[in-house]
Amino acid sequence: MPLPDPVAEGGIVAEGARIMTICNACRYCEGFCPVFPAMERRTIFPEADMNYLANLCHNCGECFHACPYTPPHAFDVNVPRTLARIRTNSYARYAWPRALGRAFETNGRLMASILALSLLLALASALATGRMLAPAGAGFYDVIPHRVMVGVFGAAFAAAAGVLAAGFVRCWRESGAGAAALARPGVLWKAARDALSLRHLDSGGRGCATPEERPTQSRRLWHHCTFYGFLLCFASTVTAAVYHYRGSTAPYDYLSLPVVLGTLGGVGLLIGPAGLYRLKRRRDPAVRDPAQDGMDTAFLAMLFLTSLSGLLLLAFRETRAMGPLLTIHLGVVLALFLALPYGKFVHGLYRFAALVRYAAESEADESARSLPRFGGAGAPPVAQSRRNRRDFREPSRGTDQGEDHV
Repeated sequence: MPLPDPVAEGGIVAEGARIMTICNACRYCEGFCPVFPAMERRTIFPEADMNYLANLCHNCGECFHACPYTPPHAFDVNVPRTLARIRTNSYARYAWPRALGRAFETNGRLMASILALSLLLALASALATGRMLAPAGAGFYDVIPHRVMVGVFGAAFAAAAGVLAAGFVRCWRESGAGAAALARPGVLWKAARDALSLRHLDSGGRGCATPEERPTQSRRLWHHCTFYGFLLCFASTVTAAVYHYRGSTAPYDYLSLPVVLGTLGGVGLLIGPAGLYRLKRRRDPAVRDPAQDGMDTAFLAMLFLTSLSGLLLLAFRETRAMGPLLTIHLGVVLALFLALPYGKFVHGLYRFAALVRYAAESEADESARSLPRFGGAGAPPVAQSRRNRRDFREPSRGTDQGEDHV
């Protein structure tokens, strides 16, 4: 007789709590990533804590291949896929306004629709000036006026930043960590260092698991290209704005700072998403959540198109093709801005919040261990947690106390 589906019976959060209880008893994977040390500080796993652990997970997949309780074992433990599903649910939970959280369920179609509308808006703006096919050597603002660019993109960026900030506040409030952790330099530095280096994406230096169970650093490399490519492109935009208000008019020289930053960032955003997409096609299906495929692919495609259109604009900016290429590039960038709060981009925001909370918990543990202990002081928090774990598991033992029925 087949076992009942625990997800269908109790929901994905209940399934995650069941798996974490098993992992808390085993602890074979505690050295792989922060999820397991954070798990060991807990004996029960409410939804807020499961969302925290899910966003702390980098989905390297190493724990799945090391676990002795993966399918077809009766315990049916699959940490990466379960946390991936919970993570996606948390995106919708933190979305603002809440009704738009459903956008994560149909993200691929949503981003395609936003892209089409953005391209139409950019085309209408270019046609309104009558310079869609500007002569060779024309400036960018001859095609679309500067005030139109600033008004449209400034509003889109401000809206995206506001929605993302609201989501971060919701995430942090649910964690119960308090605002004090966000004001502690040591905690913020540790979280920023882990985020910027993608330290936890390499499973302790081994790398992400492959279907052949040979760890590789490729996923970390392509993530770095994508992330830092995005930052360089943003820095290029900010620098170009400074140049403009100092009296220089785009397009700028090929060796100017905005062009150099944009070119380097564009190359990163070209090869990074392409590499991630290739790895995604080869990843072990056992550790993936198929429901996220559309969202992941749409975000990678949007980043790739942003880079491709920008580099083509740079290459042909002195020709008559500049007008159409500028229109396409601005349409893609506008679509990217509008889709940021309701796509895969948010995973970086909530993962950083989880890393801040993890750094704060780790600092608290270190402080507690450094305090002198006297006869009645009791055990430090981690040891206390382990004793509580034994008490928590006691009722689940059978009549034979040597057999553990987790």
